[in-house]
Amino acid sequence: MSSTSPSDAALAPGAKDTPAPGTPGRSSGLSINVRQSGIYIAFALIVVLFTILTDGALLQPQNISNIIVQNSYILILSIGMILIIIAGHIDLSVGSVVAVTGAIAAVLMVNYGVPWPLALLITLIAGALIGAWQGYWIAYFGIPAFIVTLAGMLLFRALTLTVLGNQGIGPFPDAVRTLSNGFTDGYFGNIGLGPLGGADLFSILLGIVAVAGMAIAQWRTRAARMGYRQAVDSLPMFLLKIVLAAAVILFVIVQLARFKNLPWVLVLLAALVLGYSLVTNRAVFGRRIYAIGGNLQAALLSGIKVKSVIFWIFVNMGVLSAIAGIIFAGRLNQAGPTAGNSFELDAIAAAFIGGAAVQGGVGKVVGAVTGGLIMGVINNGMSLIGSPSERVMLVKGAVLLAAVAFDVWTKRRAASASR
Repeated sequence: MSSTSPSDAALAPGAKDTPAPGTPGRSSGLSINVRQSGIYIAFALIVVLFTILTDGALLQPQNISNIIVQNSYILILSIGMILIIIAGHIDLSVGSVVAVTGAIAAVLMVNYGVPWPLALLITLIAGALIGAWQGYWIAYFGIPAFIVTLAGMLLFRALTLTVLGNQGIGPFPDAVRTLSNGFTDGYFGNIGLGPLGGADLFSILLGIVAVAGMAIAQWRTRAARMGYRQAVDSLPMFLLKIVLAAAVILFVIVQLARFKNLPWVLVLLAALVLGYSLVTNRAVFGRRIYAIGGNLQAALLSGIKVKSVIFWIFVNMGVLSAIAGIIFAGRLNQAGPTAGNSFELDAIAAAFIGGAAVQGGVGKVVGAVTGGLIMGVINNGMSLIGSPSERVMLVKGAVLLAAVAFDVWTKRRAASASR
């Protein structure tokens, strides 16, 4: 199956928005697709709200860095979770997998003195094997993912307690702690930015390259969708979105460069987001994930090897859980028996807040990461204003419910309009 064939275009994200033959593949004016852009508008409003409530403390360089570092493992998990939810499944075990993989890394490096590169490789392989174990029962044995991963949540938590002997193990090598808590070095020196102070030039150049790459990728995606006569934003709206996204990215980069430069976990996260966005938007495998979640029977009839795709997305989830486990354990400088508690709920919430559909077939990697950042900003902002933990949980639950309700409402509205 060619990655550029018309048949694959039908499996691409957004194929449901294709206009009737003979109609132009673009919208007019500055109209906004609320379903696609709503999450980003909500994120901007939440940031503005907490910036006002905290008297600007939310957007201070150190606090922005803290938000990224403290939520990095949830953002990594959300990338894998969005793929599983798009395919119409769920994974309740990721928190326990984070714990057991962190425990494996700690035992290898601390107790047995295994060099950290080899220990991390073994840990990633262990995560892949855990994902393969669960993927087999789901894809080939036919047990629902909810049941398999619920069992995995209990099984791997018990395995964590066994591996650790019900006690914490640490400290970790400097290289692992640097990956979790460290920052990139400044290479070209600081430059003056007027009222913003000084910032590392190398970090700013990286931000400019990232913005340029994003703009080129979005332009190519728009051109491809127009080639298949799919609906796209008008040129003024498209350019406005690019400018706003570029402004946000550069602002964050400058603020980070003013503090201690870019966190290494942000570099890792950016690489993951870029890679998985390419997979979901460009690769045949990614289109097959959307096809399976959108219409399973049609995917089977079109010749897609559904079992194989489901198996590999759970293997992928195991590997990403292992990465998150290493990051989390390295940040605490210890692998503990309670690590990863409720991480699965945060990752699932990030995916749904970020635009995933309950029925599957809809969602984006960038949306899931944005959903994770929304929860991170809520946690951080309410902490800055001194809100109790129960109020934080109340707000996060309300946001999750509102996101799912919004998805259901937009689907009903679209169905009514098509009649």
